[in-house]
Amino acid sequence: MLLPPQQPLSRKRQSTGFVLECSTASIGYYVATSLAWLIFVVTLPFSLFFCIKIVHEYKRMVVFRLGRLLNNAPLGPGVIIILPCIDAHTVVDLRTMSYDVPSQEMLTKDSVTVSVDAAVYFRTSDPVATIAAAVDSYLSTKQLAQTTLRNVLGTKSLSEIMSAREEIALQAQEILDPTAARWGIKVERVEVKDIRLPRELCRVLAREAEAAREADAKIVSATGELNASIALRRAADTISDSPIAIQLRYLQTLARISTTHNHTIVVPIPMELIQAAMKHMNKPKEDIEQSEPSESNVK
Repeated sequence: MLLPPQQPLSRKRQSTGFVLECSTASIGYYVATSLAWLIFVVTLPFSLFFCIKIVHEYKRMVVFRLGRLLNNAPLGPGVIIILPCIDAHTVVDLRTMSYDVPSQEMLTKDSVTVSVDAAVYFRTSDPVATIAAAVDSYLSTKQLAQTTLRNVLGTKSLSEIMSAREEIALQAQEILDPTAARWGIKVERVEVKDIRLPRELCRVLAREAEAAREADAKIVSATGELNASIALRRAADTISDSPIAIQLRYLQTLARISTTHNHTIVVPIPMELIQAAMKHMNKPKEDIEQSEPSESNVK
């Protein structure tokens, strides 16, 4: 004779035991709740001072009744009744909070030691997770912000840190937000406030910047001189075509000199006179040179 399989019987016993445990727990839950309400009613009006709680609009209350989350959601805002002996409550603030990350020295990608100050702005997005997921969600978020900022700055060079603060802040926020969301925290913003460099490095950077500015100034000056020389050459070419224009320019120069209180006026000699004098002086030399070959031929 074949015996029936024992597995269904064991499942049935397990399910029966589970139902009995659930029924026992539910009965105990209702009994404890009834006794708490009885104590609340008997001790009126004194119990009102201890059991009535007011939750503001910017806050939420997480209530655990006999270790279980009441209503599976945070309570508030408004008036909430806390039963004695069986309810444990925690009020969570939903407003945005700021945390100043302490100044910490860190090594950049190009082996430069810098000190960075930052600020993290965060708020509670899930009050239940803030209480149930971590012992201290705020402290965990602050410590995570410090380590994340150090890791992000360690992958950047000094020039990138000085020029791309917003990108660094966004990258740190993208790393912080998913982890903090598990604790019911929403990271709204990360700001890099100050970056302090060693004194020796500041001096080196100052000298480098000064040298760069001097080089730019020399380039600008040389470019200006080149443009001025080109303009002067064009003006000289234009004036040289007209002798009258040269004389007018000469008279304008004399008029400009006479406007100032000068006791000495330098009068330039026209180039035509100098050239005529030079030709007159060179004629005797040319005559002598021509006469010497003729005398040698006669001999």
